[in-house]
Amino acid sequence: MKKNIWGVIGFYAASLVVLVYALFPFYYAIISSLKNGSALFSTSLWPAHPSLANYIAIFKEQSFGANLTNSIFVAGGVVAFSLGLSMLAAYALGRVSFRGRGTLMLCILAVSMFPQVALLSGLFELIRTLGLYDSLWALMLSDLIFTLPFTVWVLVTFMRDLPKEIEEAAVMDGVGIFTLIFRIFLPLLWPALVATGLLAFIAAWNEFLFALTFTLSNDERTVPVAIALISGGSSFELPWGLLMAASVIVTVPLIALVLIFQRHIVSGLTAGAVKG
Repeated sequence: MKKNIWGVIGFYAASLVVLVYALFPFYYAIISSLKNGSALFSTSLWPAHPSLANYIAIFKEQSFGANLTNSIFVAGGVVAFSLGLSMLAAYALGRVSFRGRGTLMLCILAVSMFPQVALLSGLFELIRTLGLYDSLWALMLSDLIFTLPFTVWVLVTFMRDLPKEIEEAAVMDGVGIFTLIFRIFLPLLWPALVATGLLAFIAAWNEFLFALTFTLSNDERTVPVAIALISGGSSFELPWGLLMAASVIVTVPLIALVLIFQRHIVSGLTAGAVKG
């Protein structure tokens, strides 16, 4: 009995350490965003005079609202295109037997293994040729190169596990391919779609290299680039309060999405792990 008690205590103690380690940076960013002036260099765990001045200034002094809108548009578009195309590809690769299917799957997986910088010059030429430079569509196209292989690979695994009887019954009723995929299979794959869609959204939301390279005007920048370009005259004059406020604003939507869809995420990531 004592052994079990000490095991429980050890488990909760370790969980507390992990939580503190994971959450303290975000907590520190929040309290720093509520400080101004010399108070930013204070080591206190709560500001003596908390203020929302940094949050107000980030929208007044910077075009941060437009940058947020750009990020939402790009990340949302990447998720929509990724999931829509992945559903079609997952059906073809997971339910249709054809020669070279395994090789094609390995090629799709190999695409996601290349680092961004290795594709940067080729993508730049492609985007310039298509006339998409300094537009949000350039960011969508470049982000899809990395999110699409991941979503296809994951959804193929789930698509293969769906009962064949469902597809056979639908075919017997004269259901078309697109109706079968988007009206019958899609609701069954909802947990997997939420999990993969959220991971694709986070990847597109936080993407920096392509956003910095393929956008030039401030009206087309996304929030990672906008935060990076907030600067002062020297390292000691950097507007740390504005940086912390911007970081908190950018992080909160991701936390909210995870909390809202946490049940679907867990079921989507663990489905198929145990088979009876």
